[in-house]
Amino acid sequence: MSRLTEPIPCPLDAMQPIGLDDMKAVRLMNRMDRKYIAPAARLDELLSLIADGYFVQHIDGNPLAPYHTLYFDTDDLRMYTMHHNRKLNRQKLRVRCYRSTDTTFFEIKNKDNKKKTRKVRIPISPELFDDALSVPDVATFITQNTPYLVPTAENALAPNRLHPCLENNFERITLVDKGMSERITIDRNITFHNRATGLSADISPILVIEVKHEVGAPQSDIERALHAMHILPRRMSKYCIGTALTDPQAKRNRFKPKLLAIDKIIRYETSAKRLRP
Repeated sequence: MSRLTEPIPCPLDAMQPIGLDDMKAVRLMNRMDRKYIAPAARLDELLSLIADGYFVQHIDGNPLAPYHTLYFDTDDLRMYTMHHNRKLNRQKLRVRCYRSTDTTFFEIKNKDNKKKTRKVRIPISPELFDDALSVPDVATFITQNTPYLVPTAENALAPNRLHPCLENNFERITLVDKGMSERITIDRNITFHNRATGLSADISPILVIEVKHEVGAPQSDIERALHAMHILPRRMSKYCIGTALTDPQAKRNRFKPKLLAIDKIIRYETSAKRLRP
């Protein structure tokens, strides 16, 4: 379950709210995505710097949206390994529950050799979150859009069969600039549980920030604020980092710099928290 134990960041109260319907105006058809890893303790500082220039998405009056995700991969972690090895054409398969709207989707994320991301998805019943691969429409969807297989008795030995791997929970803050040309997501309280190994990891001292705007757009307010805070862009896949942290057999050489950066922040934040009055 998503942890809603921490209070809503105070600067969010000063930001003008925006609803889901109004957010649809932010299309970003030819978009650039840039990610950042930041200490969660600096969230209030960041929001204070940008509060005047952005709306914050509210769902039923709440700016924090809990997410629950389950990723699928093959026995040999083919999708994870393709990402690790920097293959340009790759996919991620997941079922995601958007708890704020009580909706659940089976989603396929496609990354092409031009570094563009395209997501396709189909709705499923929230009650089928743990049994998504047994849904006939999901099986058809997977077959039509990927080279992977839903497990059956007939393909029990197939190397490209899917199984549930990594589960994660987090809370998301979604912002949009007042020019309606930029969307930002800030993920916090991120935890992982690996269904294959039984191991878990908690990176809640970390924020994962993603900035999305049109290709060629000038530097935005949040990008300037992050730069002023000495927080630089860093590629980050929650699926890959979560797998690297919870599967001792997973290849991780190319993820070591990110893992070290995350560990450094966690150690610093844990130490600082003990010293705070």
